[in-house]
This record gives sequence, structure tokens and C-alpha cells, in this order.
Amino acid sequence: MKTAFKRAGVLILGWAFVLVGIVGLFLPVLQGVLFILIGLFILSSEYIWAHHLLEKIRGRFPRVASQLDHAKDKGAHWLHRIFRREGPHGGEDQSKGGQDSSRRD
Repeated sequence: MKTAFKRAGVLILGWAFVLVGIVGLFLPVLQGVLFILIGLFILSSEYIWAHHLLEKIRGRFPRVASQLDHAKDKGAHWLHRIFRREGPHGGEDQSKGGQDSSRRD
């Protein structure tokens, strides 16, 4: 059941970015191409066509590919920091609600 919710969330988030990107192509305040690329990146985990399209973009625009890889690494780092659940031997103590135990209030 948990994977069904995760998959639905990925699909909704990916398609939302693609739709915002399409709207952004016509509005001067939004970076439409950026949102479309983010949406394709998210959807590439569920759809093979999105993965293939990203690979074509990587081959045609190597600079965009390097920026996409950098953004992917940065996003993975932040997701790891947000959802990390370490026990008493890890970096964060769960009994303090994720706060740094060396901090004095």
C-alpha cells in the first residue's frame, strides 16, 4: 500500500511540474523549460519514454545534462537529510525530535 501511495505521489508531482512548465512556456515569469525538465526527471522513474527523452536531451545538450546531474545529486542530498532516520549510534538523536543534541537552548 505504501508503494502505491509513493507511485501516485511521484506521478502527480511529475505531471504537475510538466503542466506548470507548459504554462511557463507562455508566461514570462516562469521558466517553462526548467519545470518541464524537472517533471521529466521525476516521471523518468515511472515511465520509460520519459527516461529515453531525457537521454536524448543529455546527448544533444551536454551542458544541460551536467546541470541536471548536479541538481539530481543536490536533491538526493537534501532528501537524505530530510528523511534520514538514524538511531542512537547515528548523527541525529530521535529522542530530541531530530534536533542537534549539542545545541544549548
